Amino acid sequence: MASHLILGRRVDIPLEIRDATVCSATYLVRADAARAVLAYSGMDVTELLPGKAACTLVFAQYRDSALEDYHEFGVAFLVRPPEAQAPPPRGLLAGVRDMHRAGFGTFIHWLPVDRRLTLEAGRAIWGFPKELADIEIRLGTPYKRCILRKDGRLVIDLLIRPGTPLPGAGSIAMDAYAHLDGVTRRVPWSMRPRGIRARPGGALIRLGNHPIAKELSELGLPKRALMTSSISHLSMSVGEARPLPSSRPVEA
Repeated sequence: MASHLILGRRVDIPLEIRDATVCSATYLVRADAARAVLAYSGMDVTELLPGKAACTLVFAQYRDSALEDYHEFGVAFLVRPPEAQAPPPRGLLAGVRDMHRAGFGTFIHWLPVDRRLTLEAGRAIWGFPKELADIEIRLGTPYKRCILRKDGRLVIDLLIRPGTPLPGAGSIAMDAYAHLDGVTRRVPWSMRPRGIRARPGGALIRLGNHPIAKELSELGLPKRALMTSSISHLSMSVGEARPLPSSRPVEA
């Protein structure tokens, strides 16, 4: 087991998150616009439809983990692992089948948090693009809401409507990717969700005047979500980050 010292606290890897609530909204966006956003990373998006990529907005309240309790918001894209071959997009269902055959990952483009410990750990251990922000999350009703402000400016106000209960999915393993300080890293993780609800559509968005809000608007938001989901109780295990060979900094 690896361990890291972050702000005087030992953080063991794999990191165990024992309880969190997570809500998300996934959108089909223009693949060329998504590729422009991710150009800095060397990663390529997965096209679920010809010319369409998947962008997910997610917010989470972490209640029990080695990084204490905190709020988090994320902007992520469905991407192909660097070694995967790009299947020709042939419609949404065929695209999803091809995606599962070829493998897929989630690229974390932006990941604001509201606590210093998770900020420092996320950047130092995994290379996640974490920044401090004001994140208000409301989970007390069936309608889940996140209001995110950065540098005193509204970025996004996102409301998730309640969906239909779904059976438990067991343990789900996948790879996350992130880029920081010139290096793209792969982070293996597994999730164990309970209390899943999902539905087509189901999101309301208000964008602010922050540069990230402008970037989301250039992707075509706000628009109807492809789907939304909420997980009332999520546990996770996050492994050690590994730099992709092609992204290692070149020695001068």
